[in-house]
Amino acid sequence: MSFPSVFVPLVPHCLKEMCSVSKGFSASLLMWQSEGYVIRFPGYRWIKPFLLVRTAPQSRVHASSFAHRCALRQAKRIVVKLGSAVVTRGDECGLALGRLASIVEQVAMLQNHGREMMIVTSGAVAFGKQRLRHEILLSQSVRQALQSGHNQPKDMSVPALEARACAAAGQSGLMALYEAMFSQYSTCTAQVLVTNLDFHDDEKRQNLHSTLQELLRMNIVPIINTNDAVVPPPEHNSDLHGVNVISIKDNDSLAARLAVEMKADLLIALSDVEGLYNNPPGTDDAKLIDIFYPGDQHSITFGTKSRVGLGGMEAKVKAALWALQGGTSVVIANGTNPKVTGHVITDIVEGKKLGTFFSETKPAGPSVEEQTEMARSSGRILASLQAEKRSEIICRLADLLTEKTEEILAANKLDLEVASSRLPSAMLKRLSLSVAKINSLSIGLRQIATSAQNSAGRVLRRTRVAHNLELEQITVPIGVVLVIFEARPDCLPQVSALAIASGNALLLKGGKEAANTNHVLLQLTQEALSMHGLREAVQMVSTREEVEGLCRLDKMIDLIIPRGSFQLVQDIKRAAKGIPVLGHSEGVCHVYVDADASADKVIGIVRDSKCEYPAACNAMETLLIHRDILRTPLFDQIIDMLRTERVRIHAGPRFASYLTFSPSEAKSLRTEYNDLECCVEVVDSMQEAVEHIHKYGSSHTDVIITENAKTAEQFLQQLDSACVFWNASSRFADGYRFGLGAEVGISTARIHARGPVGIEGLLTTKWVLRGDGHTVADFSEQGTQTYLHESLPLEQKEILQRDSS
Repeated sequence: MSFPSVFVPLVPHCLKEMCSVSKGFSASLLMWQSEGYVIRFPGYRWIKPFLLVRTAPQSRVHASSFAHRCALRQAKRIVVKLGSAVVTRGDECGLALGRLASIVEQVAMLQNHGREMMIVTSGAVAFGKQRLRHEILLSQSVRQALQSGHNQPKDMSVPALEARACAAAGQSGLMALYEAMFSQYSTCTAQVLVTNLDFHDDEKRQNLHSTLQELLRMNIVPIINTNDAVVPPPEHNSDLHGVNVISIKDNDSLAARLAVEMKADLLIALSDVEGLYNNPPGTDDAKLIDIFYPGDQHSITFGTKSRVGLGGMEAKVKAALWALQGGTSVVIANGTNPKVTGHVITDIVEGKKLGTFFSETKPAGPSVEEQTEMARSSGRILASLQAEKRSEIICRLADLLTEKTEEILAANKLDLEVASSRLPSAMLKRLSLSVAKINSLSIGLRQIATSAQNSAGRVLRRTRVAHNLELEQITVPIGVVLVIFEARPDCLPQVSALAIASGNALLLKGGKEAANTNHVLLQLTQEALSMHGLREAVQMVSTREEVEGLCRLDKMIDLIIPRGSFQLVQDIKRAAKGIPVLGHSEGVCHVYVDADASADKVIGIVRDSKCEYPAACNAMETLLIHRDILRTPLFDQIIDMLRTERVRIHAGPRFASYLTFSPSEAKSLRTEYNDLECCVEVVDSMQEAVEHIHKYGSSHTDVIITENAKTAEQFLQQLDSACVFWNASSRFADGYRFGLGAEVGISTARIHARGPVGIEGLLTTKWVLRGDGHTVADFSEQGTQTYLHESLPLEQKEILQRDSS
């Protein structure tokens, strides 16, 4: 493939001028080398002195469209179609300049990163209408001024303007605007006007193809539009027929035809709606379709066409399917939403979940939206089950874990073989299962089964508001919970059991490292649910769905719980759009050894907190030592024990100042090592230890070791962490060890749930009011009722008989 080249004279005095006039190039770095100045251009490379060539992603063999959104990153040649509603203002007279500027910026950025961009644009009619209205009003104003001495002022209304005249008046101005905007990014543009006849004549079509190909070769962005000044009105009965014939009736069909003719990888059609809906947008049952497949047209009810332009959504779908059949992927998205306009094109190219993606590859299983609907439906039935039946399901799952241990371990062995060469040791430990781990899981599940007897549907408060008016606050499931977890397959049965016990529907997104193990565990979970016909209440998202896409399903998912690294939790929090996230920050857990600590307890607790499972989020990461313990036998015992356990010590600043030859100094006092490493720091008092933890900790789990009860109680009261322990290992911060059976995670949040989150953390409440024709007016000054607000005992489960009086 050939590339455009540019001769670059390396003469210092001409550099500034050259950088400002080099069209199509953007200088990013000016540096001095031995032979003179060198200018670096993003997306270009030097092949010999003074010769710069553009580098680009390798062209894709254009045979078929992309099967999945994530593959859109590979798109090299892209057509962006700007609908009339995107380009024009709300009054249909003039252009939406701010919106257009952000679109130009995105196209220029993609072009400068080596992609080949083409724009099919509307807007000439609107731009011309603005100019002609201005000219007509100005002309009328002049005539009125000249005649004001002779006649009464005349009405200055603007006559109806013919569309072709508006197009003729607006084409040049529209192109000049594009040229000015793209020039800000050192990007060249070229105007190409076409009509339907240009595609029916083989010679003209070949000439058009050759022109566009040459423009792309020279790194120029073609701006394409129908020549509305001469184009005939669209034929009413003409339509899209087959691969070889497409009637250019509007810019939708024009964009589709060009995309196929130029073998484009991707067509992005921007409109004024979020994408394709199953019913007209705004109606009660309208749902945005994430992925549309050929043959799904029967499930769509189309509404009216766009407020401006010739096409409606039906025309867009027909054009999109035609382009898809020709091998071009298509996304229809909103180009007018101010929240996404500034990055809609780049987000689509990055494979993010925006608009409707057209795909010829229909997955074997249901979509994630369908899975969510199925889970919610089954979850509602699960929530209405008697607590004993939910417990039966969990006990059956516990039995299946022990019965199928060999099958689980065989699948886990396959995962470990694949992951052993690319995962760190800490992650491999989390991925690995053993007979002991599975037995522990089974025991934990039976604890959850017992807890399920008193979870959803529990009455928390009963109040007699007034005579025959009684209020209850009861626990209910949250709804649909999405749990995203990394290489930790034991999470699947734990979280499933907690969801079943609390009556929640569950979506699971597991790490690919544990794919085989997760598959077996999911089958066992669904087998247990099948005993009451609720197999679909727990679903594994097995599609190639990006996590960020799942986090956008705010109308379908009620809570997201990420279980994994700090980076995973932070990524999920950033990506979640309107969905609460229950997660923790880093597990920077501290153990403070007080001046009054027992030596035996110190050695045992510190060893267990750091060495029992260093990859866990509740493992000790910083050891705080009271100053009085330095240079004592206890201090030497602590250091010797850590060295024996092969723990690498990082000295905090104060600790380092006491030592002649100190260990490596800690780069940060906020580090979560997740390995046999820890920071050691010195403090002067318990109060200083608390202040240190508040400043550098993550509010996860912190420990004091002391025999002074007063000091310990002050530590427990003053420290603001999810878990605070006295003379106990930080490793106790765990749902199973707390007697919760298991946990969905450890939350460091301030609201809803904190610490190890068990069944209680997956419940919310609702208020149930039982009356007898009561109205608020009855309690006004002229009313006959008065408020009582009497608390009723919770043990009274039955509904009280109302007084007959």
